[in-house]
Amino acid sequence: MKRLLLPLALLAALSACKKEEDPQAAAAAQAAQQEAAAAPLKRNFDEALAAKNWELALSQADELRSRYPGTQAAAAIAPQYAEVDNQAKSARAERRLKNLWDYQSVPAGKGRQLSAAIMSKERIDMAEGRSTVQLIFRDHPEWGRSAYLVMQRGDFNCYGGCRLKLKVDGKPRTLAGSRPKTDEAIAMFIEDEAALWRIFKSAQEVSIEFPVKPSGTRIATFESGGLDPGKLPKWK
Repeated sequence: MKRLLLPLALLAALSACKKEEDPQAAAAAQAAQQEAAAAPLKRNFDEALAAKNWELALSQADELRSRYPGTQAAAAIAPQYAEVDNQAKSARAERRLKNLWDYQSVPAGKGRQLSAAIMSKERIDMAEGRSTVQLIFRDHPEWGRSAYLVMQRGDFNCYGGCRLKLKVDGKPRTLAGSRPKTDEAIAMFIEDEAALWRIFKSAQEVSIEFPVKPSGTRIATFESGGLDPGKLPKWK
């Protein structure tokens, strides 16, 4: 019986020592697991950063900070996070502005008609109801280049010609307009389409005030900063 007591006592002592070491060992093992799990996200972050894919880099950084806080990987990206966040916001804003434009290339006559169109930021109130306002730059193989506004409801009061007041990034500008005598579309042409094109190529926001029937004026504002001039290559 005495021979059994010694091994049992020894096992008890060893077990006690093992229990005392478990918290540190478990913590170290968990930390190692966290670092290993965080490593792919850190690697993806570095690759996205090198490619200047800011939105992907931000998503990897956010996931890393959320799932593996306190890791060396999370600490390593901390100094770069603010810049990545700002760049990602800029990339989203730039993409939103680009997506406001609609480009078309359709057969017309002996060639193709190219156009670039954008909707105003907000609808305008007309007697017939709220109306969209669309600005279209058109390059037609037979009719040439033109720029015009189109309304869904109501009508422009510019049949004999009119002066349009513009604000180009807050600065005033004036251009001539005219409403063709046709019922095919509710459209008003901007006479100096080349000047308007140059304005839209360089400005971030353009407002156009125009007369409407039966009286008064309305203002359509366009977020112009996402225009891709290469879509209408003949426009200068």
